[in-house]
Amino acid sequence: MENSSKAVDLDAVLALWDQPVGSRTDAADDFRKWYADPVPVNGSPTSAEALAERARVLQVAFADRRTELVHRVETAGRLVIGFFMHVRHVGPYDTPLGRVEATGRQLKIRVTDILTVEDGKITEIWVMSDEVDVMRQLGVI
Repeated sequence: MENSSKAVDLDAVLALWDQPVGSRTDAADDFRKWYADPVPVNGSPTSAEALAERARVLQVAFADRRTELVHRVETAGRLVIGFFMHVRHVGPYDTPLGRVEATGRQLKIRVTDILTVEDGKITEIWVMSDEVDVMRQLGVI
């Protein structure tokens, strides 16, 4: 199979993060369908189990998630997406300045993902999100 980001179904990948982890038979296996296991995330090897747990933590902290795709750039073996994650803060969320309990606030989180894709799987991820703006929206700063 040609190395191509076109082999990744972006809607299916984003759904992994949106669909409740607890309602799945094997969430880690669902992540393995689209992600290498382990997959480096910002340089740190991350297991499918850890990805599923991260999705669960985000689902506890945020409800009503909606992804607004702003940019999608594809090259040979790379998929770069810029998006806003629209959410409501309903549970504890750990920030660089400490845990923030539910505020009920609507948030608009700016994220850029740089994904390396090989043989239909994401084999490396670089994630950049605007944490300062998130903390501002939460009232932490």
